[in-house]
Amino acid sequence: MRRLWVIFAEFVTITLAIVFVVTLIRPDWNPWRKNVVEIRESLLPGGLLSVGSGNTVRTTYAEAAKKAMISVVNVSSSRDVRLPKGHPLLGDPLFRRFFPQPEEDGDAQLDRQSGLGSGVIVTADDKGGYVLTNDHVVNGASDIQISFADGRVMPAKVVGTDPESDLAVLRIEGQGLTPITFGQSEKAQVGDVVLAVGDPFGVGQTVTMGIVSALGRNRLGVNRYENFIQTDAAINPGNSGGALVDVNGNLIGINSVIYSQSGGSLGIGFAIPVSMAKGVMEQIIAEGSVTRGFVGISPKDITPELAEALKLPVARGALIEGVSKGYPADKAGLKAGDVITAIDSKQILDSVAAMAVIAALKPGTAAKFLVIRNQKEMTINVNIGKRAKELRQR
Repeated sequence: MRRLWVIFAEFVTITLAIVFVVTLIRPDWNPWRKNVVEIRESLLPGGLLSVGSGNTVRTTYAEAAKKAMISVVNVSSSRDVRLPKGHPLLGDPLFRRFFPQPEEDGDAQLDRQSGLGSGVIVTADDKGGYVLTNDHVVNGASDIQISFADGRVMPAKVVGTDPESDLAVLRIEGQGLTPITFGQSEKAQVGDVVLAVGDPFGVGQTVTMGIVSALGRNRLGVNRYENFIQTDAAINPGNSGGALVDVNGNLIGINSVIYSQSGGSLGIGFAIPVSMAKGVMEQIIAEGSVTRGFVGISPKDITPELAEALKLPVARGALIEGVSKGYPADKAGLKAGDVITAIDSKQILDSVAAMAVIAALKPGTAAKFLVIRNQKEMTINVNIGKRAKELRQR
């Protein structure tokens, strides 16, 4: 009997050791691990393909483009817009041509408007798949159609949207979908070659090339949470929601914004990093919306003048201007005048970074805030609350 117990104990020990190693190294192998979506990811570094020999050798990104194009779709949406009676557009022949036969509704008339954008197939199963696009592409849409490069058209429904990051997830039912491979936007560097894939102006699927011009762009006043990849790859109206890929065809960003006074590309486009988009997408698929952390503070950038006045070694961090009474920061003991330098070991460079890190924290968990108070460094544990959703401005 004792021998049997010894054998049993050894078996249990070995089994637990195997489970521990698998969980540590390959957690995705665990059968009990809950996957929101199965995402194809790549760890391959970028490279340029040379084709031919002798005098016919050429360099090309054809394979990268081909790999990405099959996963990028056109998103066509239509919405009803109320125009008050007597609105000048109602008398415009060109407007009436594209938006005919309005329906009367009290003191207003309904006109159907259409919009074009792009989207990226991010996952697929036996019944259909999910498409990632911009919120502004499908905002208020009553009908959404997905068009493929091979001519297929499928209806889509909105799973959920996140106006604060300008992202939306659509669901399409059908077979033959090819999801894109996710790259690593956090490893992108200024100067990396990138391709932008989308359907600009509705002319058809188009690929443009450029480089990563800058990283971490914010304060553009476009979204509440901004961490854009800037690129000079031509991005035009209709490219919104399309893919920004590396030279292996791996997704590193969702094209979202152009800087232009004419409405066309001027070589300044912005894409949402896939590292940010992935987290938003998974929350939307799992819960239908995005939940963000909240502590109740009003942060301010540290200027050189403030750093000198507060006797800080460097002009870096986020100064707490105010603390909302009764909220998590107040309950934890954070005070106006504290300078946040790190949250859960993540360095805080300015107020934008502070709000972004706090928003990414899971409500109900605790986070360690490293602050400077009266020239002394201290750590304060803060229980993260849930940020209330803001109503979308119509």
